[in-house]
Amino acid sequence: MTSIKYLKLAKTVAPATALFVWNLDCNGSLQNPDTSQTIGINRMNTLYCEGVDALKSSNVLSGAGISPGSCKDNFNDSSQHKVPVAEVYQEECKTKVEKLPENNGAVDSKDNSELFHGLFPIRQLWKQKLPYPLWDKNWDERKEEITGNYDSDSSREKFVRKHGVTRHIILVRHGQYNMTYKEDEKRILTPLGREQAELTGVRLAEMIRGIDPHFEPCNVKVVRTSGMARAKETLDIILTKLPQDCSIEIAEPDTLLNEGRPSHHIPGGRVSSSIVERTDEDHPRIEAAFRKYFYRADPPKQDLEKGSNTIGDDKEKTNNGKENDAKDVGDSINKEEKVELKHNSKHEFEIIVCHANVIRYFLCRALQLPPEAWLRFCVFNGSLTYLTIRPTGSVSCRMLGDIGHMGVDHSTFSSHHGFNW
Repeated sequence: MTSIKYLKLAKTVAPATALFVWNLDCNGSLQNPDTSQTIGINRMNTLYCEGVDALKSSNVLSGAGISPGSCKDNFNDSSQHKVPVAEVYQEECKTKVEKLPENNGAVDSKDNSELFHGLFPIRQLWKQKLPYPLWDKNWDERKEEITGNYDSDSSREKFVRKHGVTRHIILVRHGQYNMTYKEDEKRILTPLGREQAELTGVRLAEMIRGIDPHFEPCNVKVVRTSGMARAKETLDIILTKLPQDCSIEIAEPDTLLNEGRPSHHIPGGRVSSSIVERTDEDHPRIEAAFRKYFYRADPPKQDLEKGSNTIGDDKEKTNNGKENDAKDVGDSINKEEKVELKHNSKHEFEIIVCHANVIRYFLCRALQLPPEAWLRFCVFNGSLTYLTIRPTGSVSCRMLGDIGHMGVDHSTFSSHHGFNW
C-alpha cells in the first residue's frame, strides 16, 4: 500500500519562510519531529493543500474519508490553522525519519543530518529531560531518593531545606583584552581591562570581608579560572585586592572553562559546516564544565533519634562557654572598634573567572532554559553573574552581568565602549 511518508510544509512566519517536516506514521498521525507536536488523521482538515495532486492517490487520506479530487476542495478552507504544503513524498510507510535533501541549503553536504527548522542539524539541539517549563528536580543527579512514605519524605525535605548548605557561584567575566592577535598568549588585558579587574577585585573583597552583622562576610571557599591568558590575568589582579588573611583555595586553571561556542543560538541564521564542526568540538567540553561545577551541596546528615545536625549548629560558643548567636555581634562597627564577623556555615561561595559565552550557557543550563537562548543575554567585561543552588536543588539568579561597581567610563563589552552599539 502506498502512503504519504512525509510532507514538507512551508511554515509562513515573517520575515522569511522556513521549511520543516511532518512525518506521517503508519498509524495515520502527523508528527513534527522538531516539536513532537502530533496531529491525528481526523484533524487533517487543518492542512490547506495548494494543488498537490499526489495527495489524491493516498490510501491513507482516502481511509480518513477524504475523497479524490482537488485537495483544496476536500480540506476545510475556513480553518484557522492552514499550513500550505510545499512538497509531498510518497513511499511505503516506515517509521524511520529520513534526512532532508542535501540541497536544502542549511549546511553543506559534509553534514547531511536532519535540520532543525533549516538552521542547524537537529542532533545538535539540546534535549531537555522534561518539557518546558517543568523543572527537573534531579538535574544534577544528586537528589535523594524518596522512600514512598509521605511523612518521612516530607520531614526529610524540610530538614535538608533548613540545615543544608546553599552553594553560591559567582561567574566573573574577564576584563577587556587585546583582540588584534590570534595567539592566546598575546591576547592580554588592555590598560582599561586591568582597571576593570581591579574594580571587580575591590567589589569581591568587600563581599568577602562583610560590612556589619547585617551584611555578613561571604564564605568564599575557592576561586577558579579558565586556561586562557585574559582570564588568568584577570584573576591575578583580583587576588591582589582580596583579604590576605582569608584561607581561600586558588585552583589550577581549568581548560574546560575556556571560551568557545557552547551551542547554536536562536535567533540565528543557517549555519555553515565549519560552525557545525566547531559546535561539535566545543559543546561537550563546556557542558562537562557545567556538570563539574554546578550541583547542590551534599545533604546534611541527621541523627534521627536526637534530631541533631552534623553540619553545625546555628549558634556558636564564645570564650566563656556561653552560646551566642553569630549575628548578635554588635549593632555597629567603626574604625576604632573592630568586631570580628563570622562566616555563615550554611553558605559557601565559589568564584569562577571565565568568558562571556561560557557564562551565558551556564546561566541557561542552571535555570533550565533552552541553551540556544544564550546569545540573548549580554555580560560586560568584569561583570558578575551570580547564581545560588539551594540544598533542595532549586536554582535562582541573583545577578546577571552586574557592573554596578564600575562607572560608565569602564563599561565595555569586548571592543564596544559604553552602550551605543
